[in-house]
This record gives sequence, C-alpha cells and structure tokens, in this order.
Amino acid sequence: MEGPKTQKKRKVLVVDTILRDAHQSLAATRMRTRDMLPICEKLDKVGFYALEVWGGATFDVCIRFLNDDPWERIRLLKEHLPTTKTQMLLRGQNLVGYKHYPDDVVKKFIELAVKNGVDIFRIFDALNDIRNMEFPIKVVRDNGGHAQGTISYTTSPVHTIQSFVEMAGNFQALGCHSVCIKDMAGILSPQEAFDLVSALKKELTIPVNLHAHCTSGMAMISYFSAIQAGVDIIDTAISPFGWGSSQPPTESMVASLKGTPYDTELDLEFLVEIGCYFLALREKYKGLISPILERPDATVAIHQIPGGMLSNFHSQLKEQNVLDKYNEVLEEVPRVRKDLGYPPLVTPSSQIVGTQAVLNVLAGERYKNVTQEVKDYFLGYYGKPPGEVDPETRKKIIGDEIPIECRPADLLAPQLPELSEEARKLGIIKKEEDIITYALYPNIAPKFLRGELAEEPLPSPKETLPEAAMSLKPSEFEVEVEEEIFRVRVRPLPEGVEIEKPGRQRPKERVEGAVIAPMGGMVVSIKIAAGDEVEQGDRLVILEAMKMQNEISAHCPGKIKEIYTYEGETVSSGDILLVIGE
Repeated sequence: MEGPKTQKKRKVLVVDTILRDAHQSLAATRMRTRDMLPICEKLDKVGFYALEVWGGATFDVCIRFLNDDPWERIRLLKEHLPTTKTQMLLRGQNLVGYKHYPDDVVKKFIELAVKNGVDIFRIFDALNDIRNMEFPIKVVRDNGGHAQGTISYTTSPVHTIQSFVEMAGNFQALGCHSVCIKDMAGILSPQEAFDLVSALKKELTIPVNLHAHCTSGMAMISYFSAIQAGVDIIDTAISPFGWGSSQPPTESMVASLKGTPYDTELDLEFLVEIGCYFLALREKYKGLISPILERPDATVAIHQIPGGMLSNFHSQLKEQNVLDKYNEVLEEVPRVRKDLGYPPLVTPSSQIVGTQAVLNVLAGERYKNVTQEVKDYFLGYYGKPPGEVDPETRKKIIGDEIPIECRPADLLAPQLPELSEEARKLGIIKKEEDIITYALYPNIAPKFLRGELAEEPLPSPKETLPEAAMSLKPSEFEVEVEEEIFRVRVRPLPEGVEIEKPGRQRPKERVEGAVIAPMGGMVVSIKIAAGDEVEQGDRLVILEAMKMQNEISAHCPGKIKEIYTYEGETVSSGDILLVIGE
C-alpha cells in the first residue's frame, strides 16, 4: 500500500448517519424527530456530502412506537437541511418492510419519497440478488433521484472480489450514480478493503462509497486502507452515537485525515460543538443502549454474526434458561448459512439463519423443526441464494417442491388500487402518503392513522422492563400481538389468587406422544382440535420466536388426545403443547 504522502490530493467525502443508522445501531432507532430538528441548522452547515436520515427501520419504528409520521419526518428534515443531500436506506423490493411488495407499491413509494425530500437512495438486497434491485433503481432514476447500488459485503467461498466487481459493473450498467460497499457486520479487514476498493476503482467510472460498522473494531483502519485505494465517500457517525455496532466517529475520522492528501476539509471544532448536543441527547436515550453493542467484539470476524444479532441470541437463550447453549448456537450459524448457500447476514436473512440455528441446537437434531421463512427461502421466494444450497437439506425441508426461478415480485399482482379502496373505506386517508403507509403495514397503520397509538415512554436506565413488570406498583405497557398494539396495566395479584388459563394444566413430566415446544415463544395459531385425526407431518401449532414463525408438525400419525396450550400463550422450551394418542 502506498503511504498518504505519495498520493495526489483527493478530498474524501463524508456521509453522516447520526439521524438514521447511528441510533438504529445503538438505540433501537428511537431518536424522535423533535430531537433531530434543533441541530439540523448546524448539521446543514458542516459540508457533509449527505446525511442519512430515513429508511431502514425508521419507518416501522415511527408508526409502531413513536406515534411519529415518517413522511412528516422526511419533509421536516428536508426543510431544515436545505443545502445538504438527504439519504435513505431502501431494502430493494422490500422497501422499508420485511417482505417483497408488488411493483406498483414500490413505484408509488419511491415517487412519494422523492417528492417529500429524499435525494439519495441506497438500494440493497439481502441476497445480493440484483433482480430484486433493478426495478427500484429504474424508478429512482425516472424520478430524478440518485440511485446507489449496494453490495452487501460478506465472506464465503462464493463471495469473491471478482464477484463483487461484476455486481458493481451491473449496477453501473443499470445507470446507478454510485456504488456502496455495505459492511453490516463490521468484518471487512484493512487488506480486503484495499484490494476490493482497488479492484472497483479500476472497473468503475462512478464513485465508490464505503459503509462499515465498528463491531469487530477494524472499521477505522479499514476506512484508511480504502481511502488509500481510492474510495470516494465514507460513512461516519457523530461520536456520541458512534463506535460499537455503529459507524466510526465522524470527529475521529476528520481528525485522522486532517493535513493528509485526503483531508475532508470539515471543521473539527464545529463538529465537536455538534457532538456536545448529541452527547446530551445520548443521556436521554441511554436506557435503550446495551453495553454489548457499545464495545467491539473481534469474534464477529469468525462467525460473521452482527452485534444486534448476538445480543438477541444472548437474551433469547437466557429467557429460555438455555444460556449454556450460546456457544453451540454461534457454531451452528455458519453451518446453517452454508446449507442455505451462504446468504449475507443482513435483514431478513440474518433472522432466517439465526432462528434456524437456535432451533437446530435446542432440538438436538438439525432441521427437525423448520420455520416457514426457511421453507420460503428454499422455494426461492426471497430471491436466488448466492451459492448452491445443500441438496439434502433442501430435500428434507421442501421435499419434491420445485423452487421458483423468476424474480419473486413477478408473482405479485398489482395491489395499490385494492389497498387504496380498503384504506378509504377505513376512513384513514388524509393524504396520498397514508395509502402507502397502509400498504406497507396494514395491521398497524389504521390505528396509527386514526391517532389511536401513543408514543412509548423512554425506559429508565436504572429500571429494565422485567424489573418494572415485577414492581409492586401498577405499570402500563404496550404489548404487540401479530402487529396489533394493546395497552395493558400490570399489577401483582392478591396473595393466593391464581389466573385460570384456557389451556389445561400441562404434565410436568414427558408423556408418550407429547409434542413439545422446541424453543420459547408465543403460540400464535393452533391448527387442530382435540379428537382430530392427524398424519405424520401435519401442521399442529405455529410458534412465533425471534421474529420468525416456527411450524410444529406431527411426529407420528394418531388422534389429538389432549391440548395443553392456547393461542396467545407464551411457552418455554420443552413445554408440552399437546399429546397425540393412538
């Protein structure tokens, strides 16, 4: 690698993520719009190439938890950032949701996003399936937006520098204005950063942007290596919401490059002043920030599991009293990922792989229990896997069913006219954007648009949710069941009083023919009734755990003898759900 003094002067551009990915990575995406607006005037004067302000989980969290209209957020931010480009993260055909939407919904969403103030669209797909990005790229270009094609960076036998260069070449051929390397797990090493950026710069005529997280602790060194190789733009976060599972701190990168040929030419003292605002704001949100997400963890370079996914594993296994299985799960994740053809671990593929790994470990048998999402993955409904899937695993999971070969969205009929009519009948449309809000989240949107949802309170850093629930004082919570929000008031029962549950008292010991819960979760659906005849493989219960739906099937033919659970019950790993008799 050449040293900085041997390079020609080349200003490095900076995208700051403080208003989107920074607080999504550390504080569960909970920063309120009203906390963003007072500092926008100063942010607008910094000279950033862009500010990432929208997309990712922000849309969902705004309407689900904050009672904050996401369309109003982007309009207000654009008004307060008149000279700085605004940027959003778009999940390809998934937009800002977790499933593929039909083309007419994608088209209208992007049109309205441009209209309301989005300048740059960072477009990615969890499988790097470019078919899932082609239509969004075209629509962004047609509406005058900046389309940034995005490589979800990962390592595997099928992910090579050459494969990423070919992908970037396809983006350029589609008319993308720039290309982004998205290192969501923070696993891009300095040498790999240098080699990848060097290869991209040889083949491309459009700018290259590097986005990395500090999860492994390598990001700042990797940034400098990428800069030496010719990267044009880097993503950073104002320091109070930097480091950990967020991006490298803006002030540190600006200070590091000052006086070099790559000087960002940003005012460090002014950035420190802005940082003081967010330092105070961080105190407000510190009850949401997990210590696990604040510190680097170099083991991510081995298992490639993003920081948020690690903390989720830890809490889920702890709740199920099987924390001793934690290391087994970490070892199982790469095996499941290999079986699935090496998908990058980013939403939603990270949840698909992670949940299945937990199920495999807890069941003591690989793929004994399989989520519906894994079945859909093998059927091609998420797109084309990056590599060949394991044929034996595929056979075990989907049998003789033939996976689709077309773009998944080609199977989706236009839905906007129908959804628009439904929304109007519900009386929830005050502006055109409300139709898209309903289209994306039909279960949450009606209550939000009618003003029936309240903003959740910020948790105290001294009182966790379980501690609050166990308090002797009555406590109010919002509980989500299948995307429906219920406000409940919790208080202790008088001594000696027990709640009568709709399910029968389950046996404490394993009985013959018992069907047990493979992991803790909520019973969302029971497909049979006592007395029903079932065949081996018939669906019995749908258990939701770790944001995935786990289908529990009959392990033998027979008659349903007893049912010990009920819809809505939260069960633990090993609980008896029902019994199949002869």
